[in-house]
Amino acid sequence: MTQTSENVTWLTQEAYNQLKAELDYLSGPARTEISTKIAAAREEGDLRENGGYHAAKEEQGKQELRVRQLTQLLENAKVGEAPKASGVVAPGMVVTIAFDGDEDDTLDFLLASREYASSEIETYSPQSPLGSGVNGKKIGEDAEYELPNGKKASVKILGAKPYEG
Repeated sequence: MTQTSENVTWLTQEAYNQLKAELDYLSGPARTEISTKIAAAREEGDLRENGGYHAAKEEQGKQELRVRQLTQLLENAKVGEAPKASGVVAPGMVVTIAFDGDEDDTLDFLLASREYASSEIETYSPQSPLGSGVNGKKIGEDAEYELPNGKKASVKILGAKPYEG
């Protein structure tokens, strides 16, 4: 999954199906489960000192936030194939960079929406400072981005290939 500047999110069919299944569960069976927990906790008495009730309400709030996030994400989703290897960094690609011209100090990361982050590869959003700095650059070019402390950093693009994970 990747996000473009128009707020359209590119998803593989597999990623779309996975997120849709999560949304269906959260907006169906999970809502019923949390409502049952809240009702059971409510029957225990005084709500001001009822830890189970407050925990269930907090869980419900988190769940509803996730439902809204998934709904928005899927409404703006575009299902399709991964970008083609063109030598230009784009969302949906694994990017290899070297820091400050030191080609021994490299980093591989997936340029994609954080929704698609996995434990197998680090993920940077196209809207992040590094992501926006490298997006659209060609292999061999330098990219500059702003660090959290306001200073500038530069990296060299060593590779960009479609994510296949």
